[in-house]
Amino acid sequence: MELAHSLLLNEEALAQITEAKRPVFIFEWLRFLDKVLVAANKTDVKEKQKKLVEQLTGLISSSPGPPTRKLLAKNLAALYSIGDPYTVFQTLDKCNDIIRSKDDTAAYLPTKLAAVACVGAFYEKMGRMLGSAFPETVNNLLKSLKSAESQGRSEILMSLQKVLTGLGGAAASSHRDIYKNARSLLTDRSMAVRCAVAKCLLELQNEAVFMWTAELENIATLCFKALENSNYGVRVAVSKLLGTVMATALMPKQATVMRQNVKRATFDEVLELMATGFLRGGSGFLKSGGEMLKVGGSVNREVRVGVTQAYVVFVTTLGGQWLERSFATFLSHVLDLVSHPRATQTHVDAVYSRRCVSFILRATVGSLLGEKAQIAAAKEICQAIGKQMKAVEAVVNDTSSENKSGAADIAASQHVMVCALQELGSLVQSLNATASPLIQEASIGLLEIVTSVLLHPSMAARLAAAWCLRCVAVALPFQVTPFLDRCAERLNNLKTSPEAVSGYSFAMAALLGGVHQCPLGIPHAKGKMVVSIAEDLLRTAAQNSRLSLQRTQAGWLLLGALMTLGPSVVRYHLPKMLLLWRNVFPRSLKELEAEKARGDSFTWQVTLEGRAGALCAMRSFVAHCPELLTEDAIRKLMTPIECAMTMMSHIPSVIKAHGAHLKASAAMVRLRLYDILALLPPKTYEGSFNALLRELVAEFTLTDNSANTTTSLLRSLCHYDDSVLLGSWLQETDHKSIEDQLQPNSASGSGALEHDPSSIYLRIPAGEAVPGPLPLGVSVIDASVALFGVVFPHVSYKHRLQMLDHFAECVKQAKGVRQQAVQLNIFTAVLSALKGLAENKSTLGPEEVRKSALTLVMGALDNPNPILRCAAGEALGRMAQVVGEASFIARMAQYSFDKTTAVNTVLKLLCSQVHLCSSHLLLRRAAVACLRQLAQREAAEVCEYAMSLAKNAGDKESGGANVSPFVPGVSHRGDIHCRHQGVNITDTGLEGLLFGMLDRETDRKLCSDIHDTLGHMLSSLAVEKLSHWLMLCKDVLAASSDMSTATLLSSGKDEESEKKDEMDDDTMFTTLGEEDKSKPFVAPRWATRVFAADCLCRIINLCENADQAHFDLAMARSAKLRNPKNDLLVLHLSDLIRMAFMAATDHSNQLRMAGLQALEDIIKKFASVPEPEFPGHVILEQYQANVGAALRPAFSQDTPSDIIAKACQVCSTWIGSGVVSDLNDLRRVHNLLVSSLDKVQAGKGSSSQLYRESATTMEKLAVLKAWAEVYVVAMNIKKEAESKPKRAIKNPDDDDDDYGTMDELPPDSLITLVQPELPTLSRLWLAALRDYALLTLPAEFSSQLPPDGGAFYTPETIDTARLHYRNSWAPILHAVALWLNSTGFTCPESTEAAAMSGVQKRSPAVTLNQVPGAMASAKPLPEVNKDRMHLILGVSIQFLCSPRPEEPIEHVTACLQALHTLLGSPYARIHIAEDQLIGVELLSVLHRLLLTWNPPSIQLLVTGVVQQIVRAAQDYLQEKRSTLNEEDMEKESCPTLGEGGDSGGLIPGKSLVFSTMELLMFILVRHMPHLSTKMSDSPSHVATKTRLSEESARLVAATVAILSDLPSLCSPAGCMTILPTILFLIARILKDTAIKSADNQVPPPVSAALQGIKSIVTLPMAKTEETQKQWTALIRSTLACILEYSQPDDSTPAPDEVSTLTAIALFLWSASTEIIGVQSLQNGCMNRFKSALNSCDPWVQAKCYQLLLSVFQHSNRALSTPYIHSLAPLVVEKLKAVERNRPASNTELLAVQEGIKVLETLVALGEEQNRVQLLALLVPTLISYLMDENSFASASSVSKDLHEFALQNLMHIGPLYPHAFKTVMGAAPELKVRLETAVRASQASKAKAAARQPAPATHSAPTIKLKTSFF
Repeated sequence: MELAHSLLLNEEALAQITEAKRPVFIFEWLRFLDKVLVAANKTDVKEKQKKLVEQLTGLISSSPGPPTRKLLAKNLAALYSIGDPYTVFQTLDKCNDIIRSKDDTAAYLPTKLAAVACVGAFYEKMGRMLGSAFPETVNNLLKSLKSAESQGRSEILMSLQKVLTGLGGAAASSHRDIYKNARSLLTDRSMAVRCAVAKCLLELQNEAVFMWTAELENIATLCFKALENSNYGVRVAVSKLLGTVMATALMPKQATVMRQNVKRATFDEVLELMATGFLRGGSGFLKSGGEMLKVGGSVNREVRVGVTQAYVVFVTTLGGQWLERSFATFLSHVLDLVSHPRATQTHVDAVYSRRCVSFILRATVGSLLGEKAQIAAAKEICQAIGKQMKAVEAVVNDTSSENKSGAADIAASQHVMVCALQELGSLVQSLNATASPLIQEASIGLLEIVTSVLLHPSMAARLAAAWCLRCVAVALPFQVTPFLDRCAERLNNLKTSPEAVSGYSFAMAALLGGVHQCPLGIPHAKGKMVVSIAEDLLRTAAQNSRLSLQRTQAGWLLLGALMTLGPSVVRYHLPKMLLLWRNVFPRSLKELEAEKARGDSFTWQVTLEGRAGALCAMRSFVAHCPELLTEDAIRKLMTPIECAMTMMSHIPSVIKAHGAHLKASAAMVRLRLYDILALLPPKTYEGSFNALLRELVAEFTLTDNSANTTTSLLRSLCHYDDSVLLGSWLQETDHKSIEDQLQPNSASGSGALEHDPSSIYLRIPAGEAVPGPLPLGVSVIDASVALFGVVFPHVSYKHRLQMLDHFAECVKQAKGVRQQAVQLNIFTAVLSALKGLAENKSTLGPEEVRKSALTLVMGALDNPNPILRCAAGEALGRMAQVVGEASFIARMAQYSFDKTTAVNTVLKLLCSQVHLCSSHLLLRRAAVACLRQLAQREAAEVCEYAMSLAKNAGDKESGGANVSPFVPGVSHRGDIHCRHQGVNITDTGLEGLLFGMLDRETDRKLCSDIHDTLGHMLSSLAVEKLSHWLMLCKDVLAASSDMSTATLLSSGKDEESEKKDEMDDDTMFTTLGEEDKSKPFVAPRWATRVFAADCLCRIINLCENADQAHFDLAMARSAKLRNPKNDLLVLHLSDLIRMAFMAATDHSNQLRMAGLQALEDIIKKFASVPEPEFPGHVILEQYQANVGAALRPAFSQDTPSDIIAKACQVCSTWIGSGVVSDLNDLRRVHNLLVSSLDKVQAGKGSSSQLYRESATTMEKLAVLKAWAEVYVVAMNIKKEAESKPKRAIKNPDDDDDDYGTMDELPPDSLITLVQPELPTLSRLWLAALRDYALLTLPAEFSSQLPPDGGAFYTPETIDTARLHYRNSWAPILHAVALWLNSTGFTCPESTEAAAMSGVQKRSPAVTLNQVPGAMASAKPLPEVNKDRMHLILGVSIQFLCSPRPEEPIEHVTACLQALHTLLGSPYARIHIAEDQLIGVELLSVLHRLLLTWNPPSIQLLVTGVVQQIVRAAQDYLQEKRSTLNEEDMEKESCPTLGEGGDSGGLIPGKSLVFSTMELLMFILVRHMPHLSTKMSDSPSHVATKTRLSEESARLVAATVAILSDLPSLCSPAGCMTILPTILFLIARILKDTAIKSADNQVPPPVSAALQGIKSIVTLPMAKTEETQKQWTALIRSTLACILEYSQPDDSTPAPDEVSTLTAIALFLWSASTEIIGVQSLQNGCMNRFKSALNSCDPWVQAKCYQLLLSVFQHSNRALSTPYIHSLAPLVVEKLKAVERNRPASNTELLAVQEGIKVLETLVALGEEQNRVQLLALLVPTLISYLMDENSFASASSVSKDLHEFALQNLMHIGPLYPHAFKTVMGAAPELKVRLETAVRASQASKAKAAARQPAPATHSAPTIKLKTSFF
């Protein structure tokens, strides 16, 4: 195939391949050419043009196939338009000759068709260049049209269409000829020809004025005829033609009107014409015989459906603004259609007509109008309903005799009502919260009008009104409760009107069914209300025969609807329900028999309706409350159900006795029974299988049913690809709801609410707007088929065989049409059974069962009905699945091949159908789904490509001469929507286009794919093209609902004017002097705006992960300066705030939520971004007003709870973010929280309830949580302010940077806002925690819960309340801990209560659910405090035991911080230390927490809490010891305190020390795995010793600190148990972390370890006699370890000598000589010091001198003497050497200074008699450091410092030891001279300096201080 890729056809290669492959080779070459011609160099093309033309024209006569001829024509035309056009006429002539040829053989046909295609392509591409030749061409084509067969006809018509496209107005002379020849073909036998004619005429009407003037009526009649017996493709094409012509007739294009003086048609005329098609259909009375049979003389359905589509095209073409202006007229016309008697001759016809009208309204009003216009349309619809209802009421109230016409009016009005109410409902539902003006404006009176229809005499209208109310309630959830109350009240008042009982119960049921779509639900009490109303209705049903039927139905309907509220409501009413169900049915067989003898036809009807209703309510219960289906409940349900099954067999005799009108009621009972049985586990009714199956089989084999009703389930049971045959592809078209009417199975597409009122409360199947249950006859069969599938897998093989044989028999018995119906039902049932088997993973059964099934199936494989063949094929496949034997499958395959003919027909059918599948919704779905896949990987490329395509298309369009505003190139944008919407990509790119589609598309799958696609694009592009994406979101959000139509210049507003100029060109071409009507802009709808707000949050998150500069203004500005293309988020902050503000203050609740969420994200991410121009301030400060204004509306009276909850969250984030420091500014937002706190105080039952109680819980807890978060922040600020020294006074110059806000922000600023509310808050917080504690109890303790709920929840809504508590308990816990810590547990509850009612002047309404008698004050303070401790510890331990993995980390942190804070207070410490088990428990819980939660921040917090526990225990023990010591002064023997007692044993699980060590060991091993031998010996462990990270180092340090505290908790014997471990760990940690670092910093673990060594070595209780020996051994080994570890070794990094020396010094300093005076240890220590003195690192020397100093000064001379003897000489030697090698750095200088200090100390320590010798060492050394004047001037500053230092010291020593000093000086005169010179020079310079300025202190302090002092 690669050989085919060349500009010229590779003829050699072609000659070499086989004949069969040649066409493919040629096709491949043409495909290559098609791509390459456009991109090729023009000169290349021109060079080879001649040869190319030869090759291509040669191909025309090679009989090319359809795809080849299309490409061939396209390439030839492209070649001429790119290269030289000279020879085009020759080629054209050649083609014309071929077309003229008389050869009619089939072999010559492809050549002719290719020539026709070429002619079309030439004209389309080159247009008027070929003008001179066109009359001949057209005549030629028309001539051959007459004699052509169907393929030729359609090809010629397509070519003519292209000729017309290319020539436009220039072809006027041939217009009439083409019209005359083409129009007769509109009713051609071939559907493809009809499509082609329609498209050709559509092109013609652009220029041919006569078509929409003189010929208008003829065109209409022609189109109606063309629609008869049409298929989907023809209906789409013809309706497009009809709709467009009608629209043009009404509003012609100006250009043509100016050319000719035209009489325009009026609106009424046009509508009249359309209506004739809708009502009369095509060919008047001369219908063919077949038609008469099919539809019985009524309107032809295909015509009606086609005209319906034409209406939509008509309106779409005229545009949204036109519809807005003429909506009233249009509405009344459309509604008149459905009230016309011809449209409603039969019930099914009426339903079909209603569906058509609803479709017209939905497709126009739903997608062409913006939100504002939709509200206006809704008002119009309201008025229309009101007018109709008035007329109906007049007839109903008019009791005079002229009632005949009135009854007909009422019958007609019901259909108008249904259409109007459904559209109204859909409109309100799509508008959602934006529809609130409709409800709130009294002048519209929507609710009054809709509720008035509830009294309509017709059930269909009442149900439609109920449905409409449900839509309103779902859109505006705050209306549900008032609606329910109003309906209940009216039901009560109008108990005696049958319509009222029926209508209001429908409405209540519908509202209850809608509750699941309202997240906030309804108050629990409404359930009780519904039950009592329903009971009342059922009880009084028998009292009044006029009402018994309605009351019975209404009662059960309400109970069925109640079940949809779910288990939390139903649980309370279940016992009553079970009782009601039991009582509806007879108790025993005897009663059943007796019942048969009684009653008349009316009582039986009521009885049957009642039982059907009861079963329906049961079905609803089983479907909606599966959690309540215990075995017991099922057992109780089975009693009435079994009775119903028994009753079924008695019914036929009852019908016989009382008349056939009971059949419907009986069928209803069966339907309900099948429905509920299908939901129950089959095991529960296996005893009744035989009787049940008998019923089911009789049902679908139509045994007792004379009608040939077929099931509608076949489609859903077939494989998706096969179900195309059955019309499943229609589910993928825009016209699904009307095309269903034309499917062959019974009553297809005739779903209507009145067929099954219970569907008013059920969930709507996905993708449907309004529930449409099928007529009862079909529903019963469907239900029987479904249940058959459930039961079949559970019956014996013998039984299965009987049934299959029976099926074969039934098929044999039936004849003709009936046989097909029976067969279809049986097949669907068998499929259902096979599917059931597959789902149960069971098999079909033994050989004979299989055989019987196979025979049944095979009989249908060659049935003439394609649907049956398909079903049989599907059944074969399913059988293979459940038999699973290879031989069986092979046999079946063989058999199928024998029937190949059958298979072929299926394939043929499939192919013809596939052509029709290119319905547009399918294409749109496919296109978007494809984009979604692409965008997942290559979003950037996709977007760029789309933009480049758009540019090319733009160039083309502006180049073409006739760009019609109606048909911007029909050829390449086929869709009605797209064509009208002019889907062209503008400068917002593909993304902008997709956002626009979201507003027009209603298909759920499509919208969700668009969301995904945009999501993928956003993820990969938003950060790079930030401005572009933010602009997109901003444009969508800024379109607040008052822009009903925006101009195309919407994006030009804020940019420069040049952009406007560009856009003007575009608008010029799209409108061509047209008025506004074709502008397709619909302002973004609320759902799109919500999506945009979500996108905003995603963009912020994406930027966060991308680059820090996005959140740093200074960095961002410099980046922008470096490269203006750099686009950073922080530069768009004002836009972000503005968008969040717009969203947060919108009408739509969902949008408000999204806006508040965005606002919270913005605050969190930008709170700490500093403002470079005003140091000390942050950039968000300037947006205070915006934030306040965005939050305020959320706190208004009627805001739903979920929004208030979110707003509280944002308030606390804002207050706590620290952005605003000025209290007065903060007060604005703070006051919002204060006002909501008042609401919380109001107690449980006070507010008027609109939503379920848990919504109030959510709101109150959100307020308390927000306050808690603010309080926590306030306390943190306060704590920081207290811990900071008041630096502001010391250094006025730093003031700007650090404390710019010092003057306006007192250190405890925020706390002053919270303080006044604390008494109230603390009480409410504690109450909330108590609730939470109760709600987290396991189920087995549920009996302990208070019967009337907690402070903030009611027992009924406990399950939903739990979630809200789970979200808010953590901050509340933290706040309570802080509060208790700050008040020190001194606040009793009673004072809180008093403070609350007294100080606050607030309603003292809330005593938080305590028994009124026992007021809080009854408990003494210690009791109260104990309870509080138990509460907090209990909640924490319960949570920390096992936090769910999805728990936010903030909860864990808050909980740990709360514990830490709590244990900071003395009371809590005593509490936890007194009962050691609490501590142990807490520690083991913390240990568990560490196992599952990894973050270091959590581990650090845990160590903090552990430390608090250990400290608490220490304090407690200390206390005990000191009291014991006082007592034991008298007594000699004292008991041993501390863990371990006398034996030293620690009991795991009871020992605090053991638990602590276990936990600490876990942390250590996690960060230093090699500490554990288990870990280091395991093969997976790689011994890598990396430096610890900063966090790990802090953690290890914290654990070491706690470890070294532990011995103090033990008795001496206990110490001996734990010390080996502790000392081993400390030594190892010291070894591993004391590693030399460049900056000589001491890492935290090292200082902790040293600190630990110190505290352990100085332990007091180790000195007892019993433990002395062990203690000595321990200390010695530890020192030995440390010495050994510090041996330098090549494999490990260099140890830090300083830390080792410090450790040694600690031992020497603290332990006694007996312990460490051992020779070997002493030598080791001395060696360490020696090597340090000899170190080349001056820092080590300096530290070594410091440590030696401390050792030399040790009070125990026995210890220090050996060291002085050993090390002093080395020190002197080192210091002497300095004279030759003066220090070059400060560190070296420091070393010298420290060394001199050691010498001075030795001098001081020496006895008087040795003083002279000692000074003789020191003084010469010091003098050797002095310099003479000359060298002093040129010396370095360090050298000078040394000089000064030496001089100072000499001056200091002289007076100290005058005698000895003199002696030394006298012995060496040269020293004296040097010293005197230096002193003189010093004094002279001092005098000079004093003349200049006061001298600074010369003594230079050491520049580097030891970080931690251990002494």
